Amino acid sequence: VQLQASGGGLVQAGDSLRFSCAASGRTFSGYLMGWFRQAPGKEREFVAAILWNIGSTYYADSVKGRFTISRDIAKNTVYLQMNSLKPEDTAVYYCAADPRGLSMVLVRTNDDEYAYWGQGTLVTVSS
Repeated sequence: VQLQASGGGLVQAGDSLRFSCAASGRTFSGYLMGWFRQAPGKEREFVAAILWNIGSTYYADSVKGRFTISRDIAKNTVYLQMNSLKPEDTAVYYCAADPRGLSMVLVRTNDDEYAYWGQGTLVTVSS
């Protein structure tokens, strides 16, 4: 499984940005696809996730209402649309995937629960 993330950059507070994560190497039926981020000096944290098959979405409270995760099955790509960006959203963003789907009925929010990772892409939000 390979995950290729793209879409980072330098933006101003209030701007929007969209990340893409192109997945390859197998079909992703049953997978949970996630986005994480790591700000300078902080641990990597969960941002959002989507169940590949049915499209159910999950968000961290800090991004709920501003970020939207989606997937295009035909293109094997997961997106993270980020609106109303804040300086505290500045981080390296990573896409991740795990074949196990949800943990019981709960979304996996720990990075060690994801088997596959893409390279990070940096977004810097200036005030």
